[in-house]
Amino acid sequence: MTDRPLWQLSAVELSNRISSGSVTATESVESAVARMNETNPHINALNKLSADTALSEAAHLDAVFKTSGPVGPLHGVPITIKDNVDQPGFATNNGVKAFDVWVASEDAPIVANMRDAGAVVIGRSNTPEFSLRATTESPDFGRTYNPWNDWASAGGSSGGASAAVMSGMGAIAHGNDIGGSLRYPSTVTGAATVKPGLGRTPAYNPSQREERGILSQIMSTQGVIAREVRDVRLAMRSAVTYRPQDPWMAPVPFEGPALEGPVKVAFTRNPFEFDLHPEVDKALTVAREALSEAGYDLVEVEPPNVRAIGDMAWRTLLGELKVHTLPLMRQFGSPSFNTYLDHLMDIAPPFEGNDLLVAMAERSAHVRDWLVFLQEYPLVLTPFRLQPTYAWDRDYQGREGVEDVLYQGIYSISMNFLGLPAGNVSANYNDGLPIGVQIIGRRFREDMILDACEAIEARVGVMAHRLFEREA
Repeated sequence: MTDRPLWQLSAVELSNRISSGSVTATESVESAVARMNETNPHINALNKLSADTALSEAAHLDAVFKTSGPVGPLHGVPITIKDNVDQPGFATNNGVKAFDVWVASEDAPIVANMRDAGAVVIGRSNTPEFSLRATTESPDFGRTYNPWNDWASAGGSSGGASAAVMSGMGAIAHGNDIGGSLRYPSTVTGAATVKPGLGRTPAYNPSQREERGILSQIMSTQGVIAREVRDVRLAMRSAVTYRPQDPWMAPVPFEGPALEGPVKVAFTRNPFEFDLHPEVDKALTVAREALSEAGYDLVEVEPPNVRAIGDMAWRTLLGELKVHTLPLMRQFGSPSFNTYLDHLMDIAPPFEGNDLLVAMAERSAHVRDWLVFLQEYPLVLTPFRLQPTYAWDRDYQGREGVEDVLYQGIYSISMNFLGLPAGNVSANYNDGLPIGVQIIGRRFREDMILDACEAIEARVGVMAHRLFEREA
């Protein structure tokens, strides 16, 4: 379709039109800003808007274009930045208004990478308190709504990012992920993403007052959410630009070599002691069929120790949290947030002392097992959530709600603990809401993960198109 408004276009389409000269950066940003002004009052995906600055930057890009062409592959593409990374003139408050005094003076490296590629930031996306929920709501900045259904969660902690991009407020949304914060929102809103692996994208806030715990450094990654898989690929090519401020980052090209023969994909639908919803099971079947039709070799086999890794990941991360950030959370977190923390720590008792050190050491054995497994099976198809989309406040519905939303996310947090990349794409549509599946891959092979996600998307369709059709 060529008559769609610019805000509905994929980032790839928009970039192509801008680079060809048929659309200006100003027209691109104006369309996204108009959509933002119309839609954000209800969705509340963005808690800080920068329309005037964005339009000024777009005008500058247009002037540069006339003399030397596009500055990069994202020239004039409107994007959003999550409210927990640095951007000059804005507080990096991490979902807590008390931290508004922490105003950044320079861009975080991931933001600088996107700007250097020509992207224009139109706003900062909402995140829950301390970016530590799988839904996006806080007493200070309100609730972000799922664009499909007001009842449903928009996911978290990058729920503002995903709700913004799926609503047309920018073609690409920055987000980050320490336990599923790129993938939860993408799964429940029908967006596409890939959680980068350890060392893939730069993670650092110049405004930070102290270093994060070692496990938080290993598990947390910066990434993007988009409406289409090809847009994730476009943005990731710029996001992986090397920045020395992150000591874990490796300067590795985004595209790796092609593998010989059909790519083997390990496949599991194991819910362990929990229940697998029939519609999630159906999504896995659709994804499996799509990959088989695309030439992948699917083999049903259990990956190593997923259940044990998931439990260890939560208990180790919470053990580190108790040392580094729990006092701050107790002081500045809301009563509801602190009750939620109590439930989480009751479900997954934090490792402490020697047990914490032993668990961190044992992590290497699990990583080794997975790296060996991935030599035979370069990709792994798994569930992401075992149940469909949950109510927006499900994680605040007592201990059972916390277990349902977070602790059952075994296939999510285990990949953070291992430092492996994992992508999400929709593979089913149930009761008016999308259902996603997860593709795990080798280190530094996010490109292969996106190839597989595109094969599934080609079979299922782009969920944003269905969402926009409902508006028409």
